[in-house]
Amino acid sequence: MTGFGGTASSGMVDWNLAVATATRLVRPGPDVSRDEARAVVAELRRHAKASEEHVRGFTRMTTEETHDTPVLVVDRPGWVRANVAGFREILKPLLEKMQERRAGSPGSAVLGAVGGKVTGVELGMLLSFLSSRVLGQYETFAPAGRDLPAGENSGGRLLLVAPNIVHVERELDVEPHDFRLWVCLHEETHRTQFTAVPWLRDHLEGEIQSFLAETDVDPMTFLERIREAAQSLVGGRPEGEEEDGGRSFVELVQTPAQREILGRLTAVMSLLEGHADYVMDGVGPSVVPTVAEIREKFQQRRAKGASRLDQALRKLLGLDAKLKQYRDGERFVRAVVGDVGIDGFNRVWTSPNTLPTKAEIAKPADWIARVHRRTEP
Repeated sequence: MTGFGGTASSGMVDWNLAVATATRLVRPGPDVSRDEARAVVAELRRHAKASEEHVRGFTRMTTEETHDTPVLVVDRPGWVRANVAGFREILKPLLEKMQERRAGSPGSAVLGAVGGKVTGVELGMLLSFLSSRVLGQYETFAPAGRDLPAGENSGGRLLLVAPNIVHVERELDVEPHDFRLWVCLHEETHRTQFTAVPWLRDHLEGEIQSFLAETDVDPMTFLERIREAAQSLVGGRPEGEEEDGGRSFVELVQTPAQREILGRLTAVMSLLEGHADYVMDGVGPSVVPTVAEIREKFQQRRAKGASRLDQALRKLLGLDAKLKQYRDGERFVRAVVGDVGIDGFNRVWTSPNTLPTKAEIAKPADWIARVHRRTEP
C-alpha cells in the first residue's frame, strides 16, 4: 500500500503489513445489497451535514473559519487504513526513540526487520478486531493521503463506519434512520469541539507527545504487550497470566511524570466524550423521535460488555477506561450545565487552564468554584 511514506519494513512496525493483515482478516459486514449500501452512505452524509447545524445550535459553539474537515463514510478496511496513518503519525517519536535504543544491540538489523514484520502482523490482528466495533470517529491527528483526505491546517477528518452502524442498528432492532442520525450527532460534536476551539488540537497533541517523550520502556516489552493482545484474539492467554491479569498499554509505559500527564489527558478525554454523549441526547428529542429507545438499548449493550475475549482485549487496550470516561464525563457536563447553564459550561473551552482536572471531573462543584470564582455558602 502507498501513501504512508517510508519503506514498508522500516522501524519497529511494518505499517504496510499491518494494513494488509487487518484487511485480510477483517470480518465481512452485514449483508446488504449494492443499492442499499449506496442509500446508507448517502443518508449518513446527509445526517452528518444536518448534525453540524443541530450541534452548533445546541452547544452555542461556533467558528469563523471555514469548516473544511471532510466526512468520509468508510468500510472496515477504510477505517483500518485511516487509523494506521494516524497511529504512524502520532507514535513516530516514540518508535524512533525505541529504534535508537535497540540499534546498539547485537544483530539489531536482522531483529529489526523480523520484529517489524511480526509486530505488523500482530497490530493488524488487533485492528481487524477493532474495525468491526467502531461506529464513528473524529480523527484529530489525521495526515492527508491520496485516498484519505484531511482538512487543511491539520483539520482532521470525520469517519463514519457504515457497515458497523448498520450492524448495530439491526442488532438493537431500532429505527435505522433515527439511529444513523443519533450516531452522527455524537461524532459531529467531536468535530465541533476541535473546529470551534482552535487551541484544543495543539494542546492535546502536546500532552500526548509529552507523555510519549517520557516513555522509558524496553522495546521488547512494548512489543510483547502487542503480542499478548494478539494472542488473546486467537484464544490463547499468555502463559503465566492470571485470570484477571494483564495490564493495558497505558499502564505499561507510565513513569511518575507520565502519571501526571495521563491524569490531565484522562480528564480531557472524559470531557470530550461526556460532552458528545450529553449533546446527542440533548439534541435527540427534537430531531430523533425514538431517541429514548435508542439510548436505553445502546446503554444496555455497553453495560453487557461482550465475550470473555472482548473483556480481555478491552482491559489490555484500555477500552474499559474509555467506557468509564463516557459515564464520568457526561455526569460532569450535566452537573455543570444544570448549575451554571450552557454558556457557563462553555467557559471550559476558554483555555487549557479552564479544562477540568481529573479530580474536578468527579467533583463538578470544584470546577465551578475555581472557574466561576464561586465559593460554597
